[in-house]
Amino acid sequence: MENKLDNKGFTYLMALMLIMIMGIMMGMVGQSWKTIIQREREEELLFRGVQIRDAIARWYKPRTSGTSAPRQPTPLWELKDLLDDPSTPSTDPYLRKLYLDPITGKEWEVIKDPNKGIVGVASTSPAKPLKIGGFPDDLKDFTEKQKYSDWKFIYTAAGTTPGNNQAGTLAGRQR
Repeated sequence: MENKLDNKGFTYLMALMLIMIMGIMMGMVGQSWKTIIQREREEELLFRGVQIRDAIARWYKPRTSGTSAPRQPTPLWELKDLLDDPSTPSTDPYLRKLYLDPITGKEWEVIKDPNKGIVGVASTSPAKPLKIGGFPDDLKDFTEKQKYSDWKFIYTAAGTTPGNNQAGTLAGRQR
């Protein structure tokens, strides 16, 4: 009779150990999954930031639309104008849609030049990025940055630098 009781206690103890080991393994898998998700969001942040920066660059370059006179660059005061330029009859947008910051899921921090208007965007996330090196040449300034908010996607015309950047938040359309 005593032998049966010992087996029950042993089986119960082994079941508890198995549950504990499974919990530890699930925690490790969860941590790996979190890292994978963060890396994907970083890549999406780089993609979206470059798309917006390039759209801003196209905004500031003279644009021809058919036989009419070229559109002269004007200050960009709202990111939503990249979707539908109010100063031209063209239906060809500079940006397909206004992307949200993939790290926060919220609007971008808008970087402004007092004379030009919007010149770039940045994430508002204070989180530390996983990627700290190996950036393409046009993003080499991101190397060794300690926060996502330090990754600034700024358009600068060749030979110029934006002066007195001021930040504001995007108001307008979303996804």
